[in-house]
Amino acid sequence: MVDSTVAFSVFTKPWKVPLVELAELVRGFGFEGIELPVRPGYQVEPQNVIRDLPVAVRQLAERGVRVFSVAGPADEPTIAACAESGVPIIRVMAKIGVDGYLATEARTRREYDALVPLLDRYHVKLGVQNHSGDYVCNAMGLRHLLESYDPRHICAVWDAAHTALNGEAPELALDIVWSHLGMVNLKNAFWRRVNGPEAETACWQPYWTSGRQGLASWPRVVAELQRRSFRGVVCLTAEYTDEASVNRLIAEDLVYAKSLFRTK
Repeated sequence: MVDSTVAFSVFTKPWKVPLVELAELVRGFGFEGIELPVRPGYQVEPQNVIRDLPVAVRQLAERGVRVFSVAGPADEPTIAACAESGVPIIRVMAKIGVDGYLATEARTRREYDALVPLLDRYHVKLGVQNHSGDYVCNAMGLRHLLESYDPRHICAVWDAAHTALNGEAPELALDIVWSHLGMVNLKNAFWRRVNGPEAETACWQPYWTSGRQGLASWPRVVAELQRRSFRGVVCLTAEYTDEASVNRLIAEDLVYAKSLFRTK
């Protein structure tokens, strides 16, 4: 039996389809709910979030699909729309600016400080995800950025693949972010060389793959979450370099994830 304290979500970025079709697709894969992009070109666009998000959440709910989170701007219209719709988390990332890491961290904290009263008033959380590259990329970076905030307002969205790309052991990463953990992202990747051995300097890029194949050990991640009695949302983010196979791969990955979360 799959652990009933865990809910499985999917980031619907790959599917720019009408909401009815999206709901059928998600339920067909076996997900309970989604993370919905609030972005240009998607079912709910930022400039229309007040009007369209409650409608989208209602239409999806009528077809058995919850909206566990949105990926969108951290502004008052989005926060208010989430509150009206019952969406608990807005997922964001902290991108490092040209002024450097520490300056970005200080600036981001000032931005978060200004958001806290809104988040408190509307009872919505900001979830900050680690992301490899020019972002706050690892668990310690998230901890340092977020540790002064109440996790009722600003929490960590820990991404297993990005932490693995940065060489962190999942057990240590979860220990670092545990006090602020609001949601877990599951996907997988490995570093692939994208130029030949004759190049003067090697160049590597992440290759986004299925849950069984990358640097992140999903069995270790799940074992640590279960050891800590994690209760909450696990979001499979449906990111694959082989975009033509996304439907097959996400269905297979959900089956794999559920098998790991089976109660003992």
